[in-house]
Amino acid sequence: MRPHWAGAIIACLRSGMLIAAAVMALGLLAPQTLAQTEAAAPPQKVQDLLKLMGDPEVQKWVDAQKAVQPQPSSGAAGATDDGMLFATALARIHQHFTDLAAAIPRLPGEFATAGAAISAALAGYGFLGFALIFAIFVAAGFAAQWLYWRWTASLRAWIAASQLETVRDRLTAMAARLVYGAGSVAMFALGSIGAFLVFSWPPLLRPILFGYLLAVLAFRLARVVLEFLFSPPELTGFGEAARFRVLPVSDASASFWVRRLSYAVGWFAFGWVTVMLLSMLGFAMPSRQLMAYALGLVLLIMGIEAVWHRPVQMPAQDATRARIGDRARNWLLSAYFVLLFVLWVAGAMKAFWFLAVIVALPAAVVMAQRAVNNVFRPPGTAQGGTEVPSVLAAIVERGVRAALVIAAVLFLAGRLGLDFTAMTAQDTFLIRVMRGALSAIVILLVADFTWHVAKTLIDKRIAAAGVPGEPGTELARRNSRIRTLLPITRNVLMIVVAIVALLMALSSLGVQIAPLIAGAGIVGVAIGFGAQTVVKDVISGVFYLLDDAFRVGEYIQSGSYKGTVESFSLRSVKLRHHRGYIYTVPFSDLGAVQNMSRDWVIEKITLTLTYDSDIDKARKIVKKIGLELAQDPEFAHSIIEPLKMQGVDQFGDTGMLMKMKLKTRPGEQFGIKRRALMLIKQAFDENGIKIAVPTVQVSGDDDPKAAAAHRLRLKQQAEAAATAANGG
Repeated sequence: MRPHWAGAIIACLRSGMLIAAAVMALGLLAPQTLAQTEAAAPPQKVQDLLKLMGDPEVQKWVDAQKAVQPQPSSGAAGATDDGMLFATALARIHQHFTDLAAAIPRLPGEFATAGAAISAALAGYGFLGFALIFAIFVAAGFAAQWLYWRWTASLRAWIAASQLETVRDRLTAMAARLVYGAGSVAMFALGSIGAFLVFSWPPLLRPILFGYLLAVLAFRLARVVLEFLFSPPELTGFGEAARFRVLPVSDASASFWVRRLSYAVGWFAFGWVTVMLLSMLGFAMPSRQLMAYALGLVLLIMGIEAVWHRPVQMPAQDATRARIGDRARNWLLSAYFVLLFVLWVAGAMKAFWFLAVIVALPAAVVMAQRAVNNVFRPPGTAQGGTEVPSVLAAIVERGVRAALVIAAVLFLAGRLGLDFTAMTAQDTFLIRVMRGALSAIVILLVADFTWHVAKTLIDKRIAAAGVPGEPGTELARRNSRIRTLLPITRNVLMIVVAIVALLMALSSLGVQIAPLIAGAGIVGVAIGFGAQTVVKDVISGVFYLLDDAFRVGEYIQSGSYKGTVESFSLRSVKLRHHRGYIYTVPFSDLGAVQNMSRDWVIEKITLTLTYDSDIDKARKIVKKIGLELAQDPEFAHSIIEPLKMQGVDQFGDTGMLMKMKLKTRPGEQFGIKRRALMLIKQAFDENGIKIAVPTVQVSGDDDPKAAAAHRLRLKQQAEAAATAANGG
């Protein structure tokens, strides 16, 4: 069985590949697009020249002149451009660190100036008074939140009493919890920031207090959102909080991540406000960057600490290997965070955002998938189970995935300074490749959405058809046919969607797919001639399925092959013999198929009675036993026509051969036959009816007594002769 992290890694790789092409194209086109967007509109004369250059005769003459002139080496020019870009990046990083080093000696003077300005703004308050005022407004926010908690007791009681029996009940309760959390944050903002805005403050004191109150509000908002997603066990007022958990994690993980992530958001908000206020206090840009890096170092430490102390559920088996793998992941994540921090400090923001998005996007996709499947899971199932998701869950999950990928591409485009509107007006080679890459991503997202929705529909139908019904009923036959045909339909649909999406993506990238289609047809014909047996197997299988010759779960026999149909492929069927071994039979080798699991079967029973048996009495006994079996709850649903005697079939050497028959549902005749034979033996013994057994009878003369006397006389004469001989 594949471990749980292997599926997450595969999902991450698949999601990351969706944006890799667009991200690389964005990185390549950033300098060119910036230059194009910054260029001014050409004068009228230049526009006239461009129109003249568009004349076909002029273009033909220019092409002829280019063909005569020697072309420069594109490889050397590309290498020179790459070298210049690399040198420019190194120079920029060097200048950035130079500015940071030069800002260090200026920090004491800037802190002194800022301190004097703050002291002047706090005249009459002092630092202690400022802290007291700040604490009062924060306390006012918590007081308003407490009042809200008292006023909404009935809402919390209603949420806690929710049964969550259906998906609709679960969504309603979660929406109510989200509304309650939003109201709590709104009351905190009203009590803290609202009360602060009522008063008038000195010009410098007002933004300081307002900024840090916003930081506290951001912390509270993050706490409410995280409590909604994780529902930690310490969350009171809603009964068993784990029932409302959006992300399927353990209680320990829920508590851990709510604390760590809310503290990280609060520290980030505090640092952001601090850096913004430093610009108001006269700090230069390098000095503000130094302070931001110092505050960011704390975030780095918090991230590494969370990585190494996160709760991990170790499997019972292979615990040592799991610990080693978890330790390796911890080192990789720590190195990833350090690399991001180094890129940020170095000012390599394009690489920073690329690396951040390329790792964060697959993680977000996996989390969204688990959350959607958990929220839309069928009633009565456990969190994080492996049940087939509903169609609505598949639609929502794939829609969220597509939205995340598109948002990541747009975000990276914004960070790289790309203007898609300006790109549509250009027609260079790289711009065309870029547009094709974006179109290919959209096509793959639509194909992914279509395939998973269709797959979910098919899987749900197969799962519903897997519920056993009454044997021989129309429902059982329909479910068996569904289990036979839908897996093949699913595989064919996957191949069709994949091929169509691939061809459309290649076409959007500018690849001519007509030769590919023609070549595929030629190759297909060649393979068909070279693999006639395989083609014959596939075609034979199609006709077997169209004729409904057999289905999954039915017992069939074809020549020397017999067994229960377990599964199909495009060219063969797997038969499980009743002794356990399995046959894999190509469809072309089946020939005539004997299906023993359709509609009904007639079981024949033959008994040999002695010639002195009462046939009429035996017939009545068999009829009575047949009626008793038909009324037995264990066999009543399987018997179509009760057991009855057909009469004497022939006279044998040892007795009369009596024929009986029994009509039952397919596969049920064996147990009924065994019970019938047992009851018949008991009833015949009680009524003096004997079952004939093979015997051997040796006969002599017509009078057995005379023959015996004759043998006795011969024996006595032999003994007398022997005695006389001994006496002589």
